[in-house]
Amino acid sequence: MAGAYCSMLLADMGADVVKVERPDGGDDTRRMSRGPDVELSPAFNAMNRNKRGLAVDLKDPRGVDVVRRLARDADVLVENFRPGMLDRLGLGHQALRKLNPELVYCSISGFGATGPYAGRGGYDLVAQAMSGLMSMTGEPGRPPAKVGVPVCDLNAGLFAAYGVLSAYVHRLRTGEGQFVDTSLLEAGVAYTVWETAMFFATGEVARPMGSAHRLSAPYEALPTADGWIAIGAANQRNWERLCAALGDDGLAADPRFADNGARMTHRIELAGELATRLRRRPTAQWLELLHAAGVPSGPLYDIEQVYADPQVQAREMLVETDHPRMGRVRHIGPPVKLSATPAAVRRPAPLLGQHSREVLAETGVPHAEIDELMAAGVLVGTPAEDVPGRAGTDRTPLEPTEVSA
Repeated sequence: MAGAYCSMLLADMGADVVKVERPDGGDDTRRMSRGPDVELSPAFNAMNRNKRGLAVDLKDPRGVDVVRRLARDADVLVENFRPGMLDRLGLGHQALRKLNPELVYCSISGFGATGPYAGRGGYDLVAQAMSGLMSMTGEPGRPPAKVGVPVCDLNAGLFAAYGVLSAYVHRLRTGEGQFVDTSLLEAGVAYTVWETAMFFATGEVARPMGSAHRLSAPYEALPTADGWIAIGAANQRNWERLCAALGDDGLAADPRFADNGARMTHRIELAGELATRLRRRPTAQWLELLHAAGVPSGPLYDIEQVYADPQVQAREMLVETDHPRMGRVRHIGPPVKLSATPAAVRRPAPLLGQHSREVLAETGVPHAEIDELMAAGVLVGTPAEDVPGRAGTDRTPLEPTEVSA
């Protein structure tokens, strides 16, 4: 997932990304679906929009040669295997840099390319556990809980994209490629910013606190008459505004809650006092009062409610493409808005091997050789007469190749 997310971010920004998959079923996320059709997986389609698809057998030397030809002219290669796997195929960084010294080679793995755990497989769950995230997530006294989204996978992809672009800028300046190495474990550890800072400073080990903040109060989700509301009165001014919105001078005057230090000491009592008052009205009424008072607050949404929100819609966080098998497909919109070079979702994820012939032809492989590779099962793709044109597809100088399992 991390590699697919990294290259998706680059593709959204205009990079021409070629998704390399095995021909016998493709990427594992193609099978994360409610049915047997590998083209209808929401998981695959979510992570592989804006990419072209190449299906090639890397167990066959001819398939390895196909990827080597791509790497010869590529700007970036992103891979998501255990360290050493592509080296054994002759597709590791040292081998490919001889073909293309300017190549930015990005490796994303469970634990990184070095260290005692380098050879281990890793998943988001394991990374959340070992990075400390699970030890501080959830409610006190309850079993360990992971973050509700694969945060280590996604963060590793985000950090990888950040590293790739940094390396690419260096390449533009010097002509030198380099090896970019990150992991799910490091992505999780890097996000424990305040918890690590507190541990280094005081020796205090962070524990679960539900939705509450470790350093400020009130700053958590609290019950109302008909649901929940998130209130972030993280400083004294917002605390005073909250008390005014609640119409409760007694709460503001209570010495237990006089300043943030006192409120943190008595956080449990404070949450109880606020819950008692908030349960008197429904969420919508409280939001109207709190927003009028300038108190940062919001409703607790589920996914369906998120995309019905007018702010989410106004920011174009819901976009659509036309998929040849699924029809109109909805996607999360790009979260970064650029005024001169805006990101965009231009097309859906590729069918398995949809662009195999097209991509190889662009690298100079004759159609007759492509036909031979397809006949031998080394390559999966469309017949020559069915290759669509490239109209409407934006190309940029940054052309990554993503190699997946």
